[in-house]
Amino acid sequence: MKSFVKVSPESHFPIQNLPFGVFKRKDKKESARIGVAIGEDVLDLSVIYDAGLFPHLKERKVFHEGSLNEFMSLGRSVWRETRQIITKLLSEEEPSLRDNHSLRELSIIPQNEVEMLLPAVIGDYTDFYSSKEHASNIGTMWRGKENALMPNWLHIPIGYHGRSSSIVVSGTPIKRPFGQTKPSESDPPTHQKCKVLDFELETGFFIGPGNQLGDPISVQDASSHIFGMVLLNDWSARDVQKWEYQPLGPFCGKNFATTISPWVVTLEALEPFKTQQPVQEPVPLSYLKDETKGSYDIQLSVSIQTQKSSRPQLISQTNFKHLYWTMNQQLAHHSSGGCNMRPGDLLASGTISGPTPDSVGSLVEKTWGGRDSFQIQETNEERKYLQDGDTITLEGFCQGEGYRVGFGTCSGTIF
Repeated sequence: MKSFVKVSPESHFPIQNLPFGVFKRKDKKESARIGVAIGEDVLDLSVIYDAGLFPHLKERKVFHEGSLNEFMSLGRSVWRETRQIITKLLSEEEPSLRDNHSLRELSIIPQNEVEMLLPAVIGDYTDFYSSKEHASNIGTMWRGKENALMPNWLHIPIGYHGRSSSIVVSGTPIKRPFGQTKPSESDPPTHQKCKVLDFELETGFFIGPGNQLGDPISVQDASSHIFGMVLLNDWSARDVQKWEYQPLGPFCGKNFATTISPWVVTLEALEPFKTQQPVQEPVPLSYLKDETKGSYDIQLSVSIQTQKSSRPQLISQTNFKHLYWTMNQQLAHHSSGGCNMRPGDLLASGTISGPTPDSVGSLVEKTWGGRDSFQIQETNEERKYLQDGDTITLEGFCQGEGYRVGFGTCSGTIF
């Protein structure tokens, strides 16, 4: 299928994707609203609604809102019908939008003319620790190879509650945090600017319909509560984190900033790229048994550009399918005690690392705790961790036959 809107084969946003986001025009005083990405453009869904082309929504003006929360709360049947209408409107055979010049002028806006905003009002944010490779690498560095995985890791999707207030949209500058650190066993703790700043390559998913307090979501029903996915960089102050993380886990070393990509890619768009998750041994408890194809073949990469360099340099490539715990299992476990999830809640995967040195999802792994360094080829600079002026960009896409379903980019610059 093709759209009448021009879309290159390398674009992340063909008609097979249609991710949702919140935007406003850069040079106009107007309210934020909801659109979908198509090629290099945005289709303004509030205009399409006003034209009477979403009859199933009736009086619900969800696309005039400044967040996706209300639309996400409506559930899969509404999402699916909305997607079908948008797909038909944008297809090259359908004349209703293609041949309506005035409606096209109003509804199709170049992406370079809009400012992308956070896609949701994020009430709660949870970060998991779902990559066996990443957990093993970190555990080996901090506790030794014999104790790399904690005894519970193969039984439970480990997670912690983060700060939703410091989640920012791609492109937002990231201020290097202060924190309490302990440089060595013999030195007293100090409060100073972070010296060991890192990125974490992750994805996140947004909750659609929630559940009542005390009413868990089953692993079989979890996908009906998941609206879609974004790229996510959970910036990490490793020196702060290492001193503070016992006994309750990360705190100030993680709460200063988390960056997400602005476009939310729906599970419907990702459906053709479903794949089997890694074999789980021991077999999870019954409430966590995900017997479906619970993972996705999403190619992920990280690049760095320094103040001195003129172009980004690729430093890691991995794949979402390496994750040990699935999104269905994460959500089922999160709600298993009766925790109520709400539309707009964000759950992150944890750092996604693969089995090889060039597929790790963080610098602490790439440099093995700062023991090693890598070179910026263009400028001959050495890096162990991030310096001020460094820009980190995450990218992710699924490769179809002649098209890509992608997430765009997720970037931030340290200052």
